[in-house]
Amino acid sequence: MKCEHCTRKECSKKTKTEDQENASVEGPSLAQESGEKGEFHKLADAKIFLSDCLACDSCVTAEEGARVSQQNAKDFFRVLNLNKKCDRSQHKVLVVSVCPQSLPYFAAKFRLSVTDASRRLCGFLKSLGVHYVFDTAVAADFSILESQKEFVRRYQQHSEEEPALPMLTSACPGWVRYAERVLGHPVTPHLCTAKSPQQIMGSLVKDYFARRQNLSPDQIFHVIVAPCYDKKLEALREDLPTACHGSRGADCVLTSGEVVQMMEQNDHTVKDAAVDTLFGGPKEEEVRRHDGASSDGYLAHVFRHAAKQLFDEDVGEVTYRTLRNKDFQEVTLEKNGEVLLRFAAAYGFRNIQNVVLKLKKGRFPYHFVEVLACAGEPSPSKRQEE
Repeated sequence: MKCEHCTRKECSKKTKTEDQENASVEGPSLAQESGEKGEFHKLADAKIFLSDCLACDSCVTAEEGARVSQQNAKDFFRVLNLNKKCDRSQHKVLVVSVCPQSLPYFAAKFRLSVTDASRRLCGFLKSLGVHYVFDTAVAADFSILESQKEFVRRYQQHSEEEPALPMLTSACPGWVRYAERVLGHPVTPHLCTAKSPQQIMGSLVKDYFARRQNLSPDQIFHVIVAPCYDKKLEALREDLPTACHGSRGADCVLTSGEVVQMMEQNDHTVKDAAVDTLFGGPKEEEVRRHDGASSDGYLAHVFRHAAKQLFDEDVGEVTYRTLRNKDFQEVTLEKNGEVLLRFAAAYGFRNIQNVVLKLKKGRFPYHFVEVLACAGEPSPSKRQEE
């Protein structure tokens, strides 16, 4: 078989059995690992079910697949084990940044509230030897602010000769890779240029936090806990300006499922702990979550900001209207019967295909679209478990 829009001449799916078809990237067996095993030596290796999202085999090279498989719990425990040795020159400051979208999965898995799940996760990580646990919501704040400014600028500069709209925004690496590697022009000029929360968090930890702690970036091992395997691919991108002085912004990305597996195999008593604050001050009781219907709430925040800045309209609660299906929703700002702003949220390949088709034909009525590769939005715990 071969995926639609596949650009690879040699497709690995052609030789796969039916049982292997979904697992496109798989790390080596732990039983074959000759290095140090650490406390959790029975952890299963990460598998990326690339058929579930747009980061299909057409976008992942063999080299990238091998590098993705190296981002797993073994890499994390390798650093923990080095920190226990006497040679302090090999020690790293271990920093873990938790995406708020991962918390519902932890809460559902351990039957806790989201607040208690946040404290339990933080306490578990600290018990292993992690020095700092941060919340990536602060990075999402910066990303949203930049997206707000960019949309207002695009709206004001938009013209028939040089269309700057619609602006397509997303913190979803699967969609971004698909747009860049498969769709290309005329879609890529519409992509929002603001950094994603993961990229910004990498810069904050390896630059701002490192300087505040009098550390060089390579003295910090930065781990991201994220709900999606595509975040591992994002961490490998060498063209993104997240690296500081030759150090990647994120050294390792672990998914919610990988961390839960570590927690389930832990037989130590864990004391709950509060999340650290990147900018000082008292510790936070829980990982903060943005409002909005989607992963980081871009649509809701940009919509309110644009309504105020462009039309001096204050918008309270954002009302989403379902159109073709539950994964395509619309938000409009109307005044005196005239539609001033028309935003949309498009989730899943079917809706993305419709967006791209209409965009190419020049019949797209929206000013702003938030795009996610996964249908059904990736934040619910059920979706992460799948």
